[in-house]
Amino acid sequence: MDRLEKPQIISHIEKSVDYSLFDAKWIPCSAKFVVMGSRPRGTGIIQIYEVSSGELKLIKDIERSNPMKCGTFKASSLRDRYLATGDFKGKLNIYNLEDPSVPIYSANAHSEIINAIDGVGGQNIGCGAPEIVTGSRDGSVKVWDPRQKGRPVAVMEPKEGEARRDCWTVAFGNSYNSEERVVAAGYDNGDVKMFDLKAMSLRWESNLKNGVCGLEFDRKDIPMNKLVVTTLESKFYLFDLRTQHPKKGFAYLTEKAHKSTVWLVRHLPQNREIFMTCGGGGSLCLWKYNYPEKRKQVDADGIEQGVVGDVNLLQHSTISSQPISSLDWCPDKQGLAVCTAFDQCLRVIITTKLNLY
Repeated sequence: MDRLEKPQIISHIEKSVDYSLFDAKWIPCSAKFVVMGSRPRGTGIIQIYEVSSGELKLIKDIERSNPMKCGTFKASSLRDRYLATGDFKGKLNIYNLEDPSVPIYSANAHSEIINAIDGVGGQNIGCGAPEIVTGSRDGSVKVWDPRQKGRPVAVMEPKEGEARRDCWTVAFGNSYNSEERVVAAGYDNGDVKMFDLKAMSLRWESNLKNGVCGLEFDRKDIPMNKLVVTTLESKFYLFDLRTQHPKKGFAYLTEKAHKSTVWLVRHLPQNREIFMTCGGGGSLCLWKYNYPEKRKQVDADGIEQGVVGDVNLLQHSTISSQPISSLDWCPDKQGLAVCTAFDQCLRVIITTKLNLY
């Protein structure tokens, strides 16, 4: 394939800020996005920017008492567009960005930093309750329903006396009707766990021998299809979730990328077979998944097991000298994304030719 026929990853707008950036999210149905981070004096900051004729306009600057680590709009309707955030003190807050002075919901969710947050059931897609999941350094993963004040609807944590591992990443999936729902969580020791919220049990677990930095289902609102998991030593794993073998678990492939930590993965909202991985060296890799001819086969004992396809690298680009801490695809405009890096720079990037896949 000729280099120019491939998708190009273009850094469209770059803006330096005077604080540490941890997360960025597009505000649904708008040309605006929100960034979250930590000021040098130890306070938190939320800023709202609008993309306007090739430039970024700062719309709002909100200071909070604690540094902000992560946020999501996914548990909110498109009408409300409430932002749920996790901070360094373990607090879960939900803000109405029209009037962000006081959170509309607040919970002392964890005893230590909330590393990761995800939402489901909002956005006018998906089924079931609007829920938020938080994963923390305190080793617990908790699910919250904003309609219930103060206490989580589910808690997944080690039993008394068991070692508490730092939970680095969480994601919802399998939310295709009002009953089914799973949460996947990744930990610093390489554990990946999938909790079934309907059965309130551990559905599957594995250890990837390396700290799990990021994971994401290809879509939240369909029966489980694929899960991509990224790790510390330049590897990611792609699991085919359609068929679970009682002994071998899910079929998977593994791929080396970035020559460094693979910090996170984000699937393209308009095409779940395309995903971006973000690396510790400031690089982005764009991948496409190709399904096998058959998705399952029968093993020697007559038990069905999954068959995994392969991935090919569509494009890679280095846009920063420092690790990329977050990336969010625009849900409304294919190929538009916002990302933050530890060089204190936020970037709006455009990926071309995605409509050809």
